Amino acid sequence: MTIDTGTNQHDGQRTALVVGATGIAGSALVEKLAGDGWPVLALSRRPGQERDGVRWLSADLTSADSLVEVLAPESPTHVFFTAWSRRDTEEENIRVNAGMLRDLLTALHGKEVAHVALMTGMKHYLGPFESYGSGDMADTPFHEEEPRLPSPNFYYAQEDELFAAAAEQGFTWSVHRAHTVLGYAVGNAMNMALTLATQATLCREAGEPFVFPGSAQQWNGLANVTDASLLAEHMVWASTTPAGADEAYNIVNGDVFRWRWMWPRLAGYFGVEWEGFTDAPRPLEEAMSGTEGQWSALAERHGLAETSLDRLASWWHTDGDLGIEIEVIVDMGKSRDAGFTGYRRTLDVFTSLFDRYRAENLIP
Repeated sequence: MTIDTGTNQHDGQRTALVVGATGIAGSALVEKLAGDGWPVLALSRRPGQERDGVRWLSADLTSADSLVEVLAPESPTHVFFTAWSRRDTEEENIRVNAGMLRDLLTALHGKEVAHVALMTGMKHYLGPFESYGSGDMADTPFHEEEPRLPSPNFYYAQEDELFAAAAEQGFTWSVHRAHTVLGYAVGNAMNMALTLATQATLCREAGEPFVFPGSAQQWNGLANVTDASLLAEHMVWASTTPAGADEAYNIVNGDVFRWRWMWPRLAGYFGVEWEGFTDAPRPLEEAMSGTEGQWSALAERHGLAETSLDRLASWWHTDGDLGIEIEVIVDMGKSRDAGFTGYRRTLDVFTSLFDRYRAENLIP
């Protein structure tokens, strides 16, 4: 029997390899694929939650030998690459992150891979952390056809590795540029929803207001973000739909909002007073410094599942997203034209995630 595995045909059942499977996007992909009946190879440094249809593989993505050893007996048809490693300079980011993707694709050389989907993000348009949101950039909303910025960027290096391997090995590809991914994963370095949930919880416990940490531009301007489950739908759609192949796509929820509208509603969920932008940003990395002990005591008092604050909150990343001084809006027209119709209402995404954090005993 031949099953359609996307734009290429292979005998047998399609099998997904999710790289970075315990991360915010990888976790959502594992849930989506397993729920849809795919056999899933979940690759990460440490195994995640056991579930039917998912087999965990442990490898060091920075070691080519480790990848070859772990992947030698495996035959994935679809690869979803969501992993990254933050380094001190963009030169190091390029070396390590492009290298991880290159070594993974090399380890899969000769196997019947039909499609590789790569997750990237807004640094494609805004530049690397070293010059994030500065210099000349395209007008918003960002469109996929915008030319690359002149500065070095590990997203560009990863794309180039993907394109070269696809040309040599014969698979189709897709690139998925997400914006501020909201999801469930614990221990992730870039989870705004869980960061804000821990901020609001600490504020409530201390009787302090829930303070917006960002810039006037972000408070007053339009914004959009990406739900991790929608990102997973988007990546699976592109990897199994001929119209989605060999293209780079933006992926956001599809709605727009202003933080001055959203912030009081998030505060209302937690039952806390709030403060918006006043005369300058009030970064979380400074405001929440020294609260590790408060969280540990709170977690013990409420019997929470995670006592380590740095496993839940990524103050620096949320500061980066909410502190930027320019509008960050992306266009979804290219995906819509190709047939992707997924949508999320961002307020519902936040509250649903907060409900899940409570159900999983991460916040009281």
